[in-house]
Amino acid sequence: MNWQAFFELHRDLPREGPGSDLATLEALNRARAAAGRSRLGTESREPAFDLCVFDVGCGPGKQTLVLARELRRKIVAVDIHEPFLGQLRRAAFDAGLADLVETRLGRMEELDQPPGSIDLIWCEGAIYNVGFGEGLRLWRPMLRDGGIVVASEATWLVDDPPSACRTFWNVEYPPMTGIAGNETRAVAAGFDLIDHFVLPRAAWWDEYLTPIERRIARFRPKAARDADLAQVLKDHEREIDICHRFGDTFGYVFYIMRKN
Repeated sequence: MNWQAFFELHRDLPREGPGSDLATLEALNRARAAAGRSRLGTESREPAFDLCVFDVGCGPGKQTLVLARELRRKIVAVDIHEPFLGQLRRAAFDAGLADLVETRLGRMEELDQPPGSIDLIWCEGAIYNVGFGEGLRLWRPMLRDGGIVVASEATWLVDDPPSACRTFWNVEYPPMTGIAGNETRAVAAGFDLIDHFVLPRAAWWDEYLTPIERRIARFRPKAARDADLAQVLKDHEREIDICHRFGDTFGYVFYIMRKN
């Protein structure tokens, strides 16, 4: 993967993976129910005092803004790509949430927080960078007793997906498994899976794949002169094709997990 070409294609997209504000809010409400609203704020938007929240692998941070708006507490947003953090800072300012969003340039596996200091770790569409089970194992010591991790992860939704679909994901993400497999990984990492739900198909298309399709069409003339960019466009077109043809066999699933 040529990352310069990748980030050129992805610059200023609304999202870096499947998701929606409604799905983020649904996951947050389920996490609140699991943790108790006294820890994660209330629907009346009273401040959640003494709450430490990290959004890791935040990308441009649309979900960060939802968390800040709902919890009324500072969200520490971590990503390795500074332009994404800049995009988030601008969006937070425009939304009147700048004082509730702290951006940090860094890796999700190197949060460097004291043991037992975090109440909630949020990770939408990014835990695959370190692996589902490995991410949970790395973050667990930093969570307070009963702390919550909310992560969305690519997941098989059928037992026997079509061979073309399985071949694609075996290359792109070999560890991908079903819901039961991810529950097993969560338990092995020291968590109880307390809730989960599948993101709707619109969460793939509205703010992720459809904007990429439009960007690909615009970048095609430049890609004719840039082999690295041409390969990135080809890779994304393949993913879009797989999602069109086999989108009912896999999806992103939100997992709400509590440190046991």
